[in-house]
Amino acid sequence: MAALMLAHAASAQDITLRFPLDCRLGETCFIQQYVDTDPGPGAADHSGGPLSYDGHRGTDIRVADLEAMAAGVLVLAPADGIVRATRDGVPDRIMADPSEVAGQDCGNGIVLAHPGGWETQLCHLAQGSVRVTQDDRVRAGDPVGRVGLSGRTQFPHVHLSVRRDGAVIDPFPAGLWQDPPDYQPGGFLSIGLADAVPSFEAVKAGTADAARLPVTAPALVVWAYLFGGRAGDTIRLRIQGVEEEEIFAHETRLERTQAELFRAAGRRLTAAQLRGGLYRGEAVLLRDGVEIDRIETTIPIR
Repeated sequence: MAALMLAHAASAQDITLRFPLDCRLGETCFIQQYVDTDPGPGAADHSGGPLSYDGHRGTDIRVADLEAMAAGVLVLAPADGIVRATRDGVPDRIMADPSEVAGQDCGNGIVLAHPGGWETQLCHLAQGSVRVTQDDRVRAGDPVGRVGLSGRTQFPHVHLSVRRDGAVIDPFPAGLWQDPPDYQPGGFLSIGLADAVPSFEAVKAGTADAARLPVTAPALVVWAYLFGGRAGDTIRLRIQGVEEEEIFAHETRLERTQAELFRAAGRRLTAAQLRGGLYRGEAVLLRDGVEIDRIETTIPIR
């Protein structure tokens, strides 16, 4: 990590990076983790926040879930350069044991060489999606693959590493971005309404949200999936029905900091049926009493 800190001071504006995904940051993609700037056994991102882990050497840009990954999100070359190495053929799957990907932590990916000793690496691309080969010349913004789940990863994303003369550079404090991405200190990935509390596996797959429900549903549940939750954060969940009457409201306080999590709450409907109409689910994330993010969804009940 000492090399990282020295590289910050020594970095020159020899390279300018464009955002390496074809997505809308904060809506269809999210930066979940940054370079670890803590020289000790702990972890901290460039802002001093906890969006990193010990020894993390890149920027992780994710999509919400496996459904979003399957829809196909393009990975783009972050700068003009020459392809120095590629790998493809590693399966897309949530890693259960690091030994499964020994020697292939990056999964499917590419390494680009740029003038001035700069190098970028893109990891965890979808199997079969890599579009370039060694010695190809690429321009910033050229599609080079798709977001995947290959290698050492637990969620669909691209890991971007930036190096100069072999030293890891954090592109945020180094000022390397053409259009600096906004820092979001946590927020929602997705939300849904359902007739029961979903499994975390269904939430991560993107299949937990009902498109519609019958008036005979046994319960009405709202769930929210988020990243960057911190101990002490408050999550407010609410369901509103026809004519915006409140069906249910719940508030929960997080007891520990987590990279990703979901919360769900709702109301059993054993005695009476719902009225037909449009229902709205809402989630709000509060930190020290200040709203960090909110998300909502609507579904018809017939």
